[in-house]
Amino acid sequence: MHRRKFIQLTATGTGGMLLLPHFLTAQHLWTAHRAATENVLVFIQLNGGNDGLNTFIPFDNPLYYFNRPTLGISKEKVTSTINGMGFHPALKDLATILQEGQLTVLQNVGYPEPNRSHFRSQEIWQTASSTNEYIDYGWLGRFLDIQCQDEILPSLNIDTVDNLALKAANANGMTVKDLNRIKNYATSGNELMLSDNPQLDFVRKLQFASLEGMDEINKALQHSQRFSASYANNPLSKNLEWIAKLIKGNLNSKVYYTALNGFDTHNNQLLSHQKQLTIMNDAVYSFYKDLKENHLLSRVTTVIFSEFGRRVKENGSGTDHGTAGPVFIIGGNNKGKIMGSNPNLSQLDKGDLIHEIDFRSVYATLLHDKFKFDPKLINIQQDPIRGLF
Repeated sequence: MHRRKFIQLTATGTGGMLLLPHFLTAQHLWTAHRAATENVLVFIQLNGGNDGLNTFIPFDNPLYYFNRPTLGISKEKVTSTINGMGFHPALKDLATILQEGQLTVLQNVGYPEPNRSHFRSQEIWQTASSTNEYIDYGWLGRFLDIQCQDEILPSLNIDTVDNLALKAANANGMTVKDLNRIKNYATSGNELMLSDNPQLDFVRKLQFASLEGMDEINKALQHSQRFSASYANNPLSKNLEWIAKLIKGNLNSKVYYTALNGFDTHNNQLLSHQKQLTIMNDAVYSFYKDLKENHLLSRVTTVIFSEFGRRVKENGSGTDHGTAGPVFIIGGNNKGKIMGSNPNLSQLDKGDLIHEIDFRSVYATLLHDKFKFDPKLINIQQDPIRGLF
């Protein structure tokens, strides 16, 4: 494999670092255990700070329209209303998933002493750190180091950049930009040839580990060809289609990650936010229908979140960086209900929502309920949320 094509195709390890594969390490940092179940987590990260108040809308609260005379979504347009809340009209299919009992909405999710920087808040969400704590490895990477270190490909990130959440000390995750190109490579005929040059051997070992992961992906894609499904035509939809193919093809990855950009709506929010929500709605609903038709909804839990919400009061044509917002959980035998109080618009912190649910409690629930894993092993001290699954 040519070096340029190798680098363009994939990053070995996550977080922008080249890490020694598990079978090359002198010792394990933690005891490895195989995954306790066949459950799968799929994360969709909405980059830029999604406006939660215009996503799951408190249409029955007059303060919503008082603070958003221009950007407020009218009551007549809000869909699937329940308990004073309802979805943006672009999310009509997410509303359908809620009505079918396969979607849980967690309201007012955030963390204490919120940081309004995109980079830092994403880092906090991806490492499950406190505001003033800096952690080298991602929360999912730390989990995979303990639970899935012996797996060839425990995690897969379909994106143009690595994701810190998956950065691990030993578990071999992979970031893939385009799975179409991965079909051109396989491990056959690529034996691990060592030399007397340690630097060259290191690169060869990394390449071999990546080829092994790519071979597993190819096998899964070939197996899943008999399962066809129709997807919406947008980039997020394509990424989710690839993830569905790999799950249907029995790839043994436990965690999949992808992202959708474009949620930093400081101006022209009505049009730009509607566009991004439509992309998300169409992609997620295609993915949902595919999993449902193939009887995979109980196994696959999809989590949709953003690094923060937006300020309650509009700035004229948009909204500025805020704090708490909703998190959506689809599938995985969730209870299909609204959890948490409706956004309290009369009690704000410097113009921002006060969080009610700590996002690390969401993580604790996913690890505990889906993998029978103790979140305290990776220093998540928050208790799981009762009644989510």
